[in-house]
Amino acid sequence: MSAQLLLVTQVPVQADAADQAVKAWQRLNAEHGAVAQLYRSTERGTLLELRALDGLDQVPALHAEWAAQWQALAPYLAGDFRRQLQEFVEAPKPTALALPDNPFVQLRRVEVKPPVIADYLAWRDRTIFEVVRGAEESETFLAYHSLLSTEPGVLFVAGFSVEPAVHNAVFRTPHYEEILVQARENYIVTDTGGDAGLFLETYARIED
Repeated sequence: MSAQLLLVTQVPVQADAADQAVKAWQRLNAEHGAVAQLYRSTERGTLLELRALDGLDQVPALHAEWAAQWQALAPYLAGDFRRQLQEFVEAPKPTALALPDNPFVQLRRVEVKPPVIADYLAWRDRTIFEVVRGAEESETFLAYHSLLSTEPGVLFVAGFSVEPAVHNAVFRTPHYEEILVQARENYIVTDTGGDAGLFLETYARIED
């Protein structure tokens, strides 16, 4: 069952220190018994951790772990941690586990205008989700919404096994382009730099 609360942590690492950062992070997660998975960006020098939480009562206990994380990883980092807490909404392609179990994940983020959120949810089910449900390339597709975040809005977590270019082709058809036009015109906040389906990043899973 998909994690009801998803802690998304992204951090830029030094180009020559990524492997050391990964090993230190994996060691910490093993020590704390974290239900988490690490990924490496396919586009830039960034590491991603997806972590499943059972409830908000787990957050205070993470403070000590974050302090240890900072101490262990700081020598290898090129920037600070970006953490977002996301709440599960629905899954057109669910996962039996708390986290996606795929070689690749892709994060897609958009900010929706609050007055039209109910219309948006119905619209995306018959447009975006209909495309996803019909695409074999997309094996897992989870929809979250920001709970605590400096990057508010909808977060899609897509899991897949094919090469990223093959997966991306699903969302680069004339039909999907029309879906993006509808999103821009009716639902998406664009005056803060947001755009429908354009803010995304692909990550490759790091095996333990």
